[in-house]
Amino acid sequence: MKKQPPLILIIDDEESMRDSCRLILSKEGYRTASAPNGESGLQLVQELKPDLALVDLKMPGISGFEVLERAREIDPHLVQVVITGYATVESAVEAMKKGAYDFLPKPFTPDELRIIIHRGLERRRLTVEKEALEKEKRLMEENFITMVTHQLKSPLVVILQYFEVILSGVVKDEAQKQEMFHKAKERLEELLELINDWLDIARLDKDQIKAQSKSISLFPLLKELVEFMRPLAEEKQVSLKLFPPETNALVWGDGETLKEVFSNLIHNAIKYNKPRGEVRIRIKEEDQWMRVDVEDTGLGIAPEHLPLIFEQFYRVKRNNKEEKKSRGSGLGLAIAKKIIEAHQGRIEVTSQLGQGSCFRIFLPRPSSASPSPN
Repeated sequence: MKKQPPLILIIDDEESMRDSCRLILSKEGYRTASAPNGESGLQLVQELKPDLALVDLKMPGISGFEVLERAREIDPHLVQVVITGYATVESAVEAMKKGAYDFLPKPFTPDELRIIIHRGLERRRLTVEKEALEKEKRLMEENFITMVTHQLKSPLVVILQYFEVILSGVVKDEAQKQEMFHKAKERLEELLELINDWLDIARLDKDQIKAQSKSISLFPLLKELVEFMRPLAEEKQVSLKLFPPETNALVWGDGETLKEVFSNLIHNAIKYNKPRGEVRIRIKEEDQWMRVDVEDTGLGIAPEHLPLIFEQFYRVKRNNKEEKKSRGSGLGLAIAKKIIEAHQGRIEVTSQLGQGSCFRIFLPRPSSASPSPN
């Protein structure tokens, strides 16, 4: 759906002023509405929800000052600009106290009107975006605390149950005890992984990543990770292949955090693969980017899950057998996305259920990301 142009409301008792403002603003592509007095103007604020209002101070009936106050009560996001032929320092100060964003004395030129409208609309956009981000941040914090509490509590409850059964003396068989100890150990390892991932998110600092960034050759970095992951791949009967790039594959970034990203992606590609499956890692040059594809022939991800896999604590629901084999914190991909975005890059994924997934990382090359010399 195409977004409509901003709506400007002109509240002024002079018909010539209303007409001239409408003509100027319509030529700029804005939608306009007008009212000859404060009462009808407030009614239009209520009905139309304009983005910005031009308010004359001297009008019959209720004054422009009262309009400013009542309009702000109706819509706190409405940007109001006072237009008046009786401009004084006192009236300007009073108008600002009542909620006016700016003050435009009559007569004014079309350019002066355009400039103040542009500034006012930019102010509204920033205010709305700031409030939306603050709301999103509050929701994320609430969800984060709820999810972390749940994720921490679940394994602890299970571990406690195992120890209570063992300590009660109900289990006499040594093999059963060992199995319970082994399961408790697995849950403790999950808990440690969750805490480490949680700390990684808390420690992520975009400014620090930016300060530590330098020119890095991707191939040696990936080769080191592939060799480290090879024993796991062999254990899972998965073929792990890194294809040499055609170029020197330089990127501008922080090596340690990039290792964390690729380690997570390669580990997942092995973990969620099939026996005798493959993991293929390719480096490609694409415009100002270096692109790294981590492709597997594994379980794949259903289309309805794809938009959510980078959310914190989100884990794709699988069958019970697969779920037991692939427990995780649900934070790995969220961390990867935050790190890549801190590098001013992006991460994408395509997948087909039962056929595999391909994660694509786009990182800036040194020529487009490195700071210019002083």
